[in-house]
Amino acid sequence: MNNFEELIDTHSKHLVRIAYLYVKDWPTAEDIVQDVFIKFFQTQQQFRQEASIKTYLTKMTANKAKDYLRSWKYRKQVLFENVFGETRGIDEDVVAREHLAELEKHLFQLPLKYREPLILYYYNEQSIADIAQELGLNENTVKTRLRRAKQQMKMFFEQEEAGQHDEF
Repeated sequence: MNNFEELIDTHSKHLVRIAYLYVKDWPTAEDIVQDVFIKFFQTQQQFRQEASIKTYLTKMTANKAKDYLRSWKYRKQVLFENVFGETRGIDEDVVAREHLAELEKHLFQLPLKYREPLILYYYNEQSIADIAQELGLNENTVKTRLRRAKQQMKMFFEQEEAGQHDEF
């Protein structure tokens, strides 16, 4: 049991951040990570140690987050929020520096096919080859998606900056 607690202590913070980058909601991200640990503990004999435990848990978290984004529960929540406005309160843990908030805002405007390689490359510090293998893509496709994602992020910031100058 001690090994399980150590595993959770070591990796939970990282995994919650990964899940959050997909689902944009801290409580949901925490639920996803809890589900990942439960699933891992139930099926740990399937872990073949071909990658590090951190990589394996990160992949499980990303997959679980993607499943959540495809779920009816998520789609219903998004529809409700679009019709009736934001329903969640401000989570004090989410309040961060202004630049980080802007970066996240723009990151979440990207389509998942561009956002995911950015997260894996910059946040997880994975190589192009690892990302290609994890996403089942050609390395050149990953490079193209990273380049396009960076271009779109730059465009978001330039548009925002131009809008701020128009106000004065």
